[in-house]
Amino acid sequence: MDAKSTKIALVTGGSRGLGRDIAISLAKKGLQVILTYKSNKKAANEVVAAIENIGQKAIALPLDVSKQSQFESFFNDQLIPAIQQHFNTTKFDYLINNAGVGVYKSFEETTVEEFRQLFAIHLEAGYFLTQQSLKHLNDHGGVVHISSGLTRIIYPGFAAYATIKAALETLTKYQAKELGDRKIRVNVVAPGALATDFGGGLVRDNKDVNQGIAGVTALGRVGLPNDVGSVVAFLCTEEAGWINAQRIEVSGGQAL
Repeated sequence: MDAKSTKIALVTGGSRGLGRDIAISLAKKGLQVILTYKSNKKAANEVVAAIENIGQKAIALPLDVSKQSQFESFFNDQLIPAIQQHFNTTKFDYLINNAGVGVYKSFEETTVEEFRQLFAIHLEAGYFLTQQSLKHLNDHGGVVHISSGLTRIIYPGFAAYATIKAALETLTKYQAKELGDRKIRVNVVAPGALATDFGGGLVRDNKDVNQGIAGVTALGRVGLPNDVGSVVAFLCTEEAGWINAQRIEVSGGQAL
C-alpha cells in the first residue's frame, strides 16, 4: 500500500448531502475515511458501503458537533479505539469540518437560541473540535473548513448563518499561521448555492429560488454536491501542498 492510500481523513456530517460527497471523493483520491453522523446511522453505513465498494476502508461514528463538552471523549473513547482497530494507527491526517445546519430567517426574526445553535455547530466546532484533533493529527496534515458563498453574496434570510461562517473564515487564517510549524495546512471552501436538503431543501426544491440563482450564475445552474466534494478532496492531497490559509469559493461564478 503506497503512502497516499494510508492517509486518513475525518469528515464531520458525512452521512448526507455535501458531507457524503466529500467522503466519497476522498476515497476516490485514495484516502481512508472516518465519517461522523448525528443520528442517521443507516445513511452513514450506506456511505461506508459506497466507500468500501471503491476499495477504501471507512468507518462511521456518532457525534453531535453542537456538544463541545463531548469532543474530548469523542476522540479518546470513540475515534482512537476505532482507528486502532480498523486502520492499525492512532493518528489521522485530515480533518474536514463539514457538519452544519442552516437557519433561513431575516435578521429581525432570528432568535437568540437559533443564533447560539448556529454558533455552536459552525464556529465552536471549527475552533474546539480542531483544537482537540491536534493531539491526534499527523504533522504535514491538514484542516478544511466548509464555509459558504453567503459570506460574499448577500442573500436576505441568512444573516446569522453567514456572519458565523465569516468568523470561521477568519479563524482559518489564524489556525494556518499558528499550525504552520507543524506543516498543517488550513483552508476554507465556500460553496455557492447547492441543490441539497440544506436549509430545508430551499435551493433544491423551490423552483423560483433555483432558477433565480441559476440566472445570476455564470455557468448557468445551481451547484451540486459533487461540484464541491472533489475540491475538498484535492486539498487533502500532496498536489495541494502549497495551498494554505485560502478561501476557495466553489460557486460556478455566482453573483459576479
